Amino acid sequence: MLVFYDGTGGRFRCSGTLVSEDVVLTAAHCTAGTVGRTLVTFDPVVDEAAPADLPVADPAVGYTGSEETDAVDWVSGTAYTHPDYSDFTDTDNWNDVGVVVLDEPAPAGVEPARLAAPNELEQYRQPALNRTLFRAVGYGTEVRRPDSGPQMPTPQSYPILRRYTDVVGQKLTAQILQVNGNEHDNRGGGGTCFGDSGGPSFGPSGNVVTVTSYGYTANCRYIDGLQRVDIPVVQDWLATFGVQPAA
Repeated sequence: MLVFYDGTGGRFRCSGTLVSEDVVLTAAHCTAGTVGRTLVTFDPVVDEAAPADLPVADPAVGYTGSEETDAVDWVSGTAYTHPDYSDFTDTDNWNDVGVVVLDEPAPAGVEPARLAAPNELEQYRQPALNRTLFRAVGYGTEVRRPDSGPQMPTPQSYPILRRYTDVVGQKLTAQILQVNGNEHDNRGGGGTCFGDSGGPSFGPSGNVVTVTSYGYTANCRYIDGLQRVDIPVVQDWLATFGVQPAA
């Protein structure tokens, strides 16, 4: 689902995953510094083109939860950031995980995803890792040649759609699953981009094993870093919101 919030530097969009009837899993850098409420939609199509039909926040207080729009159904919630989030400063304690606790349960028909079993990714360490595909999902920007100007692949603001891509495992650390985001890799379909942050990736089990954390390049064509959610420091914190891992 699309997570839309007002931060200290303006409005931002991220992606997320419903992991219980009222808890959305996302990235810490999507929740840290949030002003006011966070708005969430489960609609797969938010905007095809400009102008955006997105709720407008009051800069002084952010979103209040009372915003309305005819095109997209929004629900509001409160954002929380992992207390040990390092703000991209400590690779050993990355903890780029946040949640949005919804004011009411998700709409009927929207089913929560399963959180990865404890240490689920350990079974995919090399040499298995670079033969394993992970499905990343999000509302990230599309990278293509612009309609005018230099014809270099460039992230575009529209459309805002839910899409997925299959990425190939490359490196596994205690906190991060690094994947190959090269769209020319014939084993997968390319990487994530701006707006995909906080979105899930699913392992072969169908469980959510990571959330999108960062990319190495401005054109989203190289390496992606995905925050593991199968590790104790993350799962213990999620348990405080009632979110339990798969068996």
